[in-house]
Amino acid sequence: MKTDSIFYEIFQTFPEFFFELIGNTSPRASTYSFLSQEVKQTRFQIDGIFIPPIYASNLPIYFAEFQGYKDQKKNIYQGFFAEIFLYLDDYTPVNDWRGILIFTEKRLDPGLPIQYEDFKNSPRFTKIYLDQLDPQVTEKSLSLSVLRLVGVKENIAGQQARILIDRAKREAPNLNFQRAIIELIETVIVYKFPDIGRKEIEDMLGLNDLKNTKVYQEALKEGEDIGEKRGEKRGKQLGKQETKLAMAAKLLNLGMTVDQVAEITELEIEQVRQIASQD
Repeated sequence: MKTDSIFYEIFQTFPEFFFELIGNTSPRASTYSFLSQEVKQTRFQIDGIFIPPIYASNLPIYFAEFQGYKDQKKNIYQGFFAEIFLYLDDYTPVNDWRGILIFTEKRLDPGLPIQYEDFKNSPRFTKIYLDQLDPQVTEKSLSLSVLRLVGVKENIAGQQARILIDRAKREAPNLNFQRAIIELIETVIVYKFPDIGRKEIEDMLGLNDLKNTKVYQEALKEGEDIGEKRGEKRGKQLGKQETKLAMAAKLLNLGMTVDQVAEITELEIEQVRQIASQD
């Protein structure tokens, strides 16, 4: 199973799950954007980065790496820290940073190499074992239970997924959230059993009857409408931002200073500096 892909989908859909996992209950966590980022100069691809808004320079960037298989080369730590420091060199952010290494099982952790011992008790680095999460905590948290599902053994995954689906029906605050959680649970099972068809997965999880109900179909339609509106809004915002960035590059090429370009385009000075460094 490609754990980096499934975790990416989970955190892309519910970024708040990540902050609950690391114990960050601050309301400002909702302002973060989640993405996967390639480091320009190398083959490295960071599994996930949680970036605060531009104006929140006092909030840290979170680098997340997901490990769901045995690292035969035993270089996961070397690669993880290399990705972080290459990113910091490439993008020169003003924010502090935190590195979060998530293992589906504790046995997959080869141990922190001696060269990185300084990070052992550092607030900048945390490792989490999903199979070691306190059962009393996961029983109270639907989101942490979904994350834990990624790491459970295949022989009990179907049973655990059905239990979670029942919990989602009872605990979800609204129908759209319930639908999204159930679809996420189904996606995790699809990743775990790539040789089983979607129809068989639905039978395994008892989803056929649920998906045919009027309530579920209405929630699905409402969710699609909301997603479409959000997509349109997000597209307009991205288009406006891209226009500003293109304008900034042209103004810099004309010989304007970083401060002048930032004032004209209303971009952050740090953004303009990044554009200037790429030229």
